Amino acid sequence: MNKHVLIVDDEADIRTTLAGIFEDEGFRVSTAPDGPAAFKLLDETTPDLMLLDIWMPGIDGMEVLKKIKKRDPDLPVIMISGHGTIETAVKAIKMGAVDLLEKPLSIDQVLLTARNVLDMTQLKSENRRLRQTIESKYEIIGRSEAVSDLKAQVERAAPSDSRVLITGENGTGKELVAQQIHLHSNRRDKPFIEVNCAALPEQLIESELFGHEKGAFTGAVSKKRGKFDLADGGTIFLDEIGDMDLTTQAKILRILQEQKFERVGGTESITVDVRVIAATNRDLEGMIKDGAFREDLYFRLNVIPLHIVPLRQRREDIPLLIDYFIEHFCTRSALPTKQFDEDAVKLMTEYNWPGNVRELKNIVERLVIMTPKSTVTGADVRGALKPGAAGETELEGVMAQSDWKEAKAEFERAFLVRKLTENQGNVSRTAEAIGVERSHLHRRIKALGIDPEKVS
Repeated sequence: MNKHVLIVDDEADIRTTLAGIFEDEGFRVSTAPDGPAAFKLLDETTPDLMLLDIWMPGIDGMEVLKKIKKRDPDLPVIMISGHGTIETAVKAIKMGAVDLLEKPLSIDQVLLTARNVLDMTQLKSENRRLRQTIESKYEIIGRSEAVSDLKAQVERAAPSDSRVLITGENGTGKELVAQQIHLHSNRRDKPFIEVNCAALPEQLIESELFGHEKGAFTGAVSKKRGKFDLADGGTIFLDEIGDMDLTTQAKILRILQEQKFERVGGTESITVDVRVIAATNRDLEGMIKDGAFREDLYFRLNVIPLHIVPLRQRREDIPLLIDYFIEHFCTRSALPTKQFDEDAVKLMTEYNWPGNVRELKNIVERLVIMTPKSTVTGADVRGALKPGAAGETELEGVMAQSDWKEAKAEFERAFLVRKLTENQGNVSRTAEAIGVERSHLHRRIKALGIDPEKVS
């Protein structure tokens, strides 16, 4: 569709001339002799660009601009003035105008300015859509209390420059949380640089983090900027920080203290402004006791601690995640929309997901692509999950815990869910079957967050 230009000027000759210029260039044009007529047109249509004369009888252009910006802040307005001054131009720009043209108008200047403004507006719109796409890609899915608390913590932590330490099992979404913090921070327009500390060879990690000078070691044929250098002004995400050796930990500590470093083989001190977010699935406090992780680095990183609970502790979010991934993979693979039947959802909800959300995502992708029918059934799910999942994964969930109390609670939860399922959710029969008082079983069920109706 052709771009729509609204021209507001009390001089009929100028309206006619400008309208002819824009129409000859393929634009759709509307005109108005004053502010009230312009507002009447704006009630009926939304132009892509507005040219507005400053000096008009009745309501002048500056007052019209003020009201327009209240109605539609995104509408680009170019002001026109017969005797403009720097003071007038500055005032117009402060009020939201994108440019000011002086009479007598140059045809070439008018068209060039209009096209530049429309290009800039389109670029802003595309950037906004891209940001929305990125934000939806890294959306934290779930309505459980654990996810609601996590979202609230991310929202509070994001605007600050404080360091964040994210903990949680593999596959829980630590990178996603780090991305959310960056996207909602004041650094969102700057780089987000990810470093997987576990994937980097010990002999190369310093070069990757800090860069190197030409000739610093065999194979260093040119100077290379490191991750901290690339992240300047933005955020660096140190994933699996617990897998970093003690020597590199000491250098990371220095950057956190001084915000500067030297490249490998170099002597120049490079200063950077970087926010550090770290993540690990390991017990750093236990590693400190074993001498495998620096206590001073831990306290530097752990300014804002965020913990992501495993998927088996927020089972009510599993149906939401299934729907989210179905839509994602059907759209990406251009497939008709599919659905999981009640039995399939029940099996997915009861499964313990040792690989957490990452495993769930992979299973849904496999079922969406490989199931020829429009409905994924319980039989399809049983074939996709690990053999013996009903029993083995309960043990895996327990063994995944690093804390004795958590492991004990996870075992108790898995045991009670299994027994309640065997007794169709009947608490009295379950209490009798396992040899405990009904009132005691009720208290344990409540304490462990089990809903008997959902496991029947």
